[in-house]
Amino acid sequence: MTYSEKLDEALKRLHDEGRYRTFIDIERRNGHFPHAIWTRPDGSQRDITVWCGNDYLGMGQHPVVLEAMHEAIDAAGAGSGGTRNISGTTVFHKQLEAELADLHGKEAALVFTSAYIANDATLSTLPKLFPGMIIYSDALNHASMIEGVRRNGGAKRIFRHNDMDHLRELLAADDPKAPKLIAFESVYSMDGDFGPIEAICDLADEFGALTYLDEVHAVGMYGPRGAGIAERDRLMHRLDIINGTLAKAYGVMGGYIATTAKMSDAIRSYAPGFIFTTSLPPTIAAGAAASVAHLKHDQDLRDQHQTQAKVLKTRLKGLGLPIIDHGSHIVPVIVGDPVHTKKLSDMLLENYGIYVQPINYPTVPRGTERLRFTPSPVHGPGEMDTLVRAMDELWSHCALNRAELAG
Repeated sequence: MTYSEKLDEALKRLHDEGRYRTFIDIERRNGHFPHAIWTRPDGSQRDITVWCGNDYLGMGQHPVVLEAMHEAIDAAGAGSGGTRNISGTTVFHKQLEAELADLHGKEAALVFTSAYIANDATLSTLPKLFPGMIIYSDALNHASMIEGVRRNGGAKRIFRHNDMDHLRELLAADDPKAPKLIAFESVYSMDGDFGPIEAICDLADEFGALTYLDEVHAVGMYGPRGAGIAERDRLMHRLDIINGTLAKAYGVMGGYIATTAKMSDAIRSYAPGFIFTTSLPPTIAAGAAASVAHLKHDQDLRDQHQTQAKVLKTRLKGLGLPIIDHGSHIVPVIVGDPVHTKKLSDMLLENYGIYVQPINYPTVPRGTERLRFTPSPVHGPGEMDTLVRAMDELWSHCALNRAELAG
């Protein structure tokens, strides 16, 4: 068999399973988000409303962010000039790291090109710093955390999702003298449920483990200053390493860890994913710093966001649709079949101008395929009405059993 045939075979498997992923060409319009323009494969265009973006608060078009980015590009140009160790550290990067350290109440922060890289690089480096380390990882952790744990060459234990009895059992079975780290998330992005931060910190104290919390789907949106669930629950001081993103609620790009100065220095000095990667452009760092600083004081925007999520969940539940509701801003509607999920997504886009991507395996387990809506403060009553009406009509049109799925 030729190489080309092997590629055909691999792609055919995805098509046969109904989970081949298609890029939708959209053009966001500054000042008009969540409205955008969709260019069909035939070149024709139509106006659409984006309902699956991770720019949760609309900060990607906020004047404070745009002004900071314009000023930075005028001052420093387009690129960063290299890795952080060579020529890619600028005043903009230092300002951003200072904002993030302050946000999480930590001594230091370290910025990466994405939260994926921050997770992967940090978790794969820790066993080099602590030989013999055992990492205990929640079963539903993000792919970036899984990859970092897998690549580090050390021992790992996977505990059942949010199961503290199982985590305790695993911790108790290992050598008390071995260095340990518990890696978990605050908001799990596919179901929208919360990690039991306090209970995990209690176990970490009991068994002498470090804690690593991914706050990617919480930073900017929870807590008095937007530092996440740990800030909301007054637990930040109990976390050793906090991971976050600048590409969701903050509306720009990049990822980071916030921790002690010594831990940050060690990761900076040993992680290949940091050492050998060109740094974020100054304009991105400046925009992110402005966004972080602004959201420390914009509680009203966070409140609007939570209200929008509650309204959408209430209205979809009223239709009898199978919603998962753990009290977060994530609004998943379970379809349970990859072909049906893709068909619903296509019909929403073509018939109603509603853009929501299907979520299929391996992002979620087989049989739990879903549409995942992300309402924001910039989605108005008209957009909400259109979405609810469309879901009501299409669910019936596709003959999906509401009561059975909801049960």
